[in-house]
Amino acid sequence: MEYVQNYDKRMQEMMEENRRLKKVPTLLLHSCCAPCSSAVLERLAQDFRITVFYFNPNIEPREEYVKRVEELNRLLEQMPLGQPVSLLEGGYEPERFYQAVQGQENSGEGGSRCYACYELRLQETAKMANEIGFDYFTTTLSISPYKNAKWLNEIGSRMAKTGTAAYLYSDFKKRDGYRRSIALSAEYGLYRQDYCGCRFSKQEREQQKREKS
Repeated sequence: MEYVQNYDKRMQEMMEENRRLKKVPTLLLHSCCAPCSSAVLERLAQDFRITVFYFNPNIEPREEYVKRVEELNRLLEQMPLGQPVSLLEGGYEPERFYQAVQGQENSGEGGSRCYACYELRLQETAKMANEIGFDYFTTTLSISPYKNAKWLNEIGSRMAKTGTAAYLYSDFKKRDGYRRSIALSAEYGLYRQDYCGCRFSKQEREQQKREKS
């Protein structure tokens, strides 16, 4: 039987150790959208000095990309987190996404296309974390029950070897994280998209709607 790591437990142990040492490290938090970020920020804001990094070249169309970043900015302005959280927006470079997933476009949601997309976004997050000098980096993606936390943590751990910023192991869907994100989305009236972000996931979602109707 394959050993399954408890990434959430690893995160909690690290945070408890930092509290014991009275450390509040810096964290670059890659964000896919405001709804997913809400519960993650609530969970981490007291233990880290957070900068949210919005780098999602997979999202199409551009209007959708802009709508998501605007909602994220609104959430940061309205949500009381105890200490300031800033937003850093990466470039909108869809050509990088298409290059990363070339040949895997039709692998389906949750397949190799998604792995390549995770890798692209975490690679850029690690690079930015190292350039600016953050203590840790991680992503909100694992809060979704549709995202592969094992893949995300394996990629993040590998990317951490490229510099000084450590990867924050996490599985934010644990301890009702996803359910909490839904409740916070309702509380703040957040726009919740019905597809992950890329053109291929949008097409797949539309096909599912047609089949259901």
